[in-house]
This record gives sequence, C-alpha cells and structure tokens, in this order.
Amino acid sequence: MVQQKNLIDEVSGWLSLYDDGSVDRTWTGPPEVKFLVEPLPPHEDFIDGVATRDVITAGNHRVRLYLPEKIPGDKEKLPILVQFHGGGFCISEADWFMYYQFYTRLARSARVIIVSPFLRHAPENRLPAAIDDGFSTLLWLQLIARGDAEEPWLQNHGEFNRVFLTGDSSGGNIVHEVAARAGKANLDPVQLAGGIPVHPGFVRSSRSKSELEKPESPFFTLDMLDKFLSLALPLGANKDHPITCPMGDGAPPLKGLKLPPYLLCVAEMDLVIDIQTEYYEAMKKANKDVELFVSKGMTHSFYLNKIAVDMDPNTGAETDALIAKVKEFIQQH
Repeated sequence: MVQQKNLIDEVSGWLSLYDDGSVDRTWTGPPEVKFLVEPLPPHEDFIDGVATRDVITAGNHRVRLYLPEKIPGDKEKLPILVQFHGGGFCISEADWFMYYQFYTRLARSARVIIVSPFLRHAPENRLPAAIDDGFSTLLWLQLIARGDAEEPWLQNHGEFNRVFLTGDSSGGNIVHEVAARAGKANLDPVQLAGGIPVHPGFVRSSRSKSELEKPESPFFTLDMLDKFLSLALPLGANKDHPITCPMGDGAPPLKGLKLPPYLLCVAEMDLVIDIQTEYYEAMKKANKDVELFVSKGMTHSFYLNKIAVDMDPNTGAETDALIAKVKEFIQQH
C-alpha cells in the first residue's frame, strides 16, 4: 500500500514540503515564464562567444564553468569569477536559463571565466551547507592552482591570483560568508581580489521600511522571503542570524574581518534595500573598501528576467549598466 503523504507547507509556484520530509520543486507558477527556471545543458563549443561545461570537483560537487572565446586584446590568463546562485537557499540551480542568459553575457563582456557551483538546498540541507559548498569551491581552485587537481579550462586560462566572488540574492549572503572564511584561511596561491554581492538577502527579524513599502514582484514576495528563510536557517534561529544579518549584534564584528574590496549592487525598488544599505553603512564604518552601485527603478534580481530585459527598455539599459559596472570593478582590481 502506498503511504499517503500530506502537504505541510508551500512557497507559491516554487516549492512544496511534505510530512515525510520530501520536497517537490516542480514549477507551478505562470507557464509563460517556465523557460527561465529550466536547466540548459552545457555546450563545449562556443555559442555567442561563450562555451560552458559541467565538472565534478575534488570535493564531489558539481560546478558549471563559462569560458569566453579568446578575442584580440585578451591577456594570456583571465580573472576567475566564482558565482553563487540565489533562491533563498531553497531553490534554483546553477544551470537554469535565467542564470545562463546573464552570466554568458557577463563572461563575454567582462572577459572572465565563471565558476558556478550547484549549491545544496534547504530544508534538506540547512545553512551553513550552502556556505560550505561555496567555500569548498575556493579550496578546489586552490588544488588546481597547486597542480593537485586538474581542470584544463582553469589551468590553461585562469588567473588564480585574481579570483572574485559574486552572487545574486541569497548568493550575495554567501559572498560575504565565503569571503570572511577566506580571510582566515591560507588559500595560496589563490587570492581573492574582490567580492560583488548583488541584491543580497540581508534582513532583520523586524520588518524594514522598504519591506513594508516597496512593491512585491512575482519573483520576490515577503511570503517567499519569510518561508525560504524559515526553511533555510539553522533550527531555532531567526533572521538576526549572522548569515542573514552580518552587521547585526549576533554576527562577528565587521571590523575584525579580513575582506577584499567590495562592489555592493542594490536595486532602488528592492524589498530589502534598507537592510542592504544598512550593511553598506556598517561596512564603511568598519573602514572596509566598499563601493555602492544602485540600479534605478529596478526590483530584486531584475536582470535575471530575460523577458523584461528584452521587452522593457529601462530594464535592458539597467542590465547593461550593471554589467558595465561589474566589468569596471574587475578591471580595477
């Protein structure tokens, strides 16, 4: 007899949680946007100037690589950009089309090799699992740089003393956590040259003004935010946890962290912009090297929505500006 399982919680469109502990991540939202959340197979031939491949690391993690095709003016080696996908620590994959369409553009424009690990999901793997996966990616780069592991694209084309971290939404939280861990570790010859948190999911247990006043978008609602974090944070923790509130009283003081230069990217209409701004101010107060870039009139992770990027001139222009800013930051460091 088949055991009946009962739905105990869901995040509309994204995730259903059952009483046997199983999780169903089948997309049940509007069918016209389903292509954004579908996996795209890798292609080792260059398409629009970028090749992609999936590899398994020494730590047995799957990672997607993006390699831009060599063009006149390229240096012998290219900076390495480690990218952490978002999804509230509960959903999304490194091979989803929404990431592919943006990060192929970024690899091509900024002339970087992108390394995007597939992060473990909560609630099956609560935090700090995704942070551990992010940091293990740096340890894998170190093995390759030392000649103790092989990955031809990185060995032949990667500049291991110019490694950058970036991440969208909850991936932005991972940027901060991994950078903080890296500051306490010996990663030689790998060197962190910069961190680029993009629309990080920084929150507090009390609602901010922007959470109460900014418009919700189909891809980011307060209900999503609350439910994902309740499933992702360690049992018994609230949003004041250091991973979600790195400048809060419960987090290690920012002043004591060894961090690389940061480019913090925020969107003017993001629900959590107030807490992101608070993080920026706290970083400045702690004398950290941090630059703020604001996308005017835009909502959370707007550049991942290919429909809006293509159809709305403002979204397209702000996406271009974001890519140009990230490229400039990488070139300066």
